[in-house]
Amino acid sequence: MHSLNQEIRTFSRTNLRKQCTRVTTLTGKKIIETWKDARIHVVEEVEPGSGGGCGYVQDLSLDLQVGVIKPWLLLGSQDAAHDLDTLKKHKVTHILNVACGVENAFLNDFTYKNISILDLPETNIISYFPECFEFIEEAKLKDGVVLVHCNAGISRAAAIIIGFLMSTEEITFTSAFSLVKNARPAICPNSGFMEQLRAYQQ
Repeated sequence: MHSLNQEIRTFSRTNLRKQCTRVTTLTGKKIIETWKDARIHVVEEVEPGSGGGCGYVQDLSLDLQVGVIKPWLLLGSQDAAHDLDTLKKHKVTHILNVACGVENAFLNDFTYKNISILDLPETNIISYFPECFEFIEEAKLKDGVVLVHCNAGISRAAAIIIGFLMSTEEITFTSAFSLVKNARPAICPNSGFMEQLRAYQQ
């Protein structure tokens, strides 16, 4: 058995196996990092045209589907909130933005309310109900049409509207959830919001 000193003395970098690292970036681009001459060399990986392999497809299409909960109460995504034709089509007058980091696009055309809510199970969504409900009621009293949106229009905004229906219509969580789900099938409030909404009816 060779001693450690012998191993060190006879060491040669040429005996090392070449290593490369394949990386998939957030945009879906695949690159290969390889060590050469004590430096990292990065090249873009060209995939064969067979279409095989695992990965994901980046969906760049706009989500302009608007759920009509009531004639004056709508649910949608930031895409709908940023599309003037969609807003005009639904006769929107008020926009409740409960997203984080999403700017209001048409400040001169609509009445806005911004309440930044994190889409996390531990977020106390019920604590935001009074302020959100007040804005929705204000739009209704002015014979307006209010769009409630977050980023994707499936968790935060949906939870706000479900809670609003439970409060104003005095209906159960199951009934309110079904009404919103029928209007916008994509809704999926996070697990924490679902638990809070179930408790809210008690």
